[in-house]
Amino acid sequence: MTAVEQRFREFKMPDVGEGLTEAEILKWFVAPGDTVTDGQVVCEVETAKAAVELPIPFDGVVHEVRFDEGTTVDVGTPIISVDTDPGAGEAAPQAAPAAGKPAEEPAAEAEPAEKEGRQANLVGYGAAPASTKRRPRKPLPGPQRSAPAPSAGASAPQEPAPAPARPEAAPAPSPELNGSGRPARPLAKPPVRKLAKDLGIDLEAVTPSGPDGIITREDVHAAAEAVQTARETPVAAPSRAVEGRERRVPVKGVRKATAQAMVNSAFTAPHVTEFVTVDVTRTMKLVADLKQDPAMAGLRVNPLLLVAKALLVAIRRNPDVNATWDEDNQEIVYKDYVNLGIAAATPRGLIVPNIKDAHAKTLPELASALGELVTTAREGKTTPAEMSGGTVTITNVGVFGIDAGTPILNPGESAILAFGAVKLQPWVHKGEVKPRQVTTLALSFDHRLVDGELGSKVLADVAAVLERPKRLITWA
Repeated sequence: MTAVEQRFREFKMPDVGEGLTEAEILKWFVAPGDTVTDGQVVCEVETAKAAVELPIPFDGVVHEVRFDEGTTVDVGTPIISVDTDPGAGEAAPQAAPAAGKPAEEPAAEAEPAEKEGRQANLVGYGAAPASTKRRPRKPLPGPQRSAPAPSAGASAPQEPAPAPARPEAAPAPSPELNGSGRPARPLAKPPVRKLAKDLGIDLEAVTPSGPDGIITREDVHAAAEAVQTARETPVAAPSRAVEGRERRVPVKGVRKATAQAMVNSAFTAPHVTEFVTVDVTRTMKLVADLKQDPAMAGLRVNPLLLVAKALLVAIRRNPDVNATWDEDNQEIVYKDYVNLGIAAATPRGLIVPNIKDAHAKTLPELASALGELVTTAREGKTTPAEMSGGTVTITNVGVFGIDAGTPILNPGESAILAFGAVKLQPWVHKGEVKPRQVTTLALSFDHRLVDGELGSKVLADVAAVLERPKRLITWA
């Protein structure tokens, strides 16, 4: 490693989840010129599972931020470079020499040895250090392009731009292509991407004119003019009938992962859903009493807490429901622990963090864990580890005023319980019709490993506990 490489250290996009391959940069907390210290959070990224803050592992001064906010970056790609010895002078690698620099200090493209193994920098402002490569999606075979050395006395260009008459004998490796022969991800510098975003232009639809398929500002302006012309051209149905009535939002991050997981679950595990309507008047009275109990002071006490406890009691009485189907080994894996998932709606989409070893927690401990889980999820701070390893899930659709539903299993789990809205309804109680607090429960389960009898017993036990919550003691 050279002295310059030791001084200018790169921080690469880490794998912050379990085998995740990419993450979107949501927000930068630093900019070029800022001083950073070991452990300081420099940016927030969103993976397919959660939003995560990334701390940098060394001290120095930010030399370059490689990607704009909103950019999806592959794991292992450098996202920021830091000058770890800012007092050593101006030795930073540059894309081209400044005006008046001596000829013996060659520009980035003046020496073949310096250019070897290097690609034009497609992100950031200016060329990246010599050790930097274009986003390495998949290594592609083929020789590197070599540029002829400039003739004596030739001045180096201020911007690294390839000449039109470039040798064809040794073509540069092309980026990953899609089915149409174009790069899988449009190639453009951040200012061009921002311009396209401001003008409402989809880079996927822009024809690039720059070298190596790079989209230029002129390409974006041309595409914007074409769109404007199309809008102004009379058609059978006036275009203004559609304008402003539709929005297109890219599917990515948590929402993309959730959608794929739900599709996989729905078409892999044969779902069965059963329903039961139950009088929960006594449970609602117990909730009110617990809120006044000193042992529960400062804790979140609500009907969901007792539904969770009731489900844990039902699982203790019917442990075979707490299992998963191992398709690869053709085995049913029975679990002697319960990691209780709670479906949470967040601005980034639905996530299902879980309470580890919920079966071993007392009611106050369960209330504390449930409160922390909900708060963390709403703040967008849930980590991938907190969403992995779940065994059974509860989804509280009642908070939206919904009576019941047919929930889809969280992948890898055997059952999910939907808790509907609690409403005052006429109910036969002790031989008379009286107003009672009533709710509907729905249990979906994987019919490969949970048959109708087992599923019915679990749902009936949950309902029985909620109807007479003293069973939390007698059945414990």
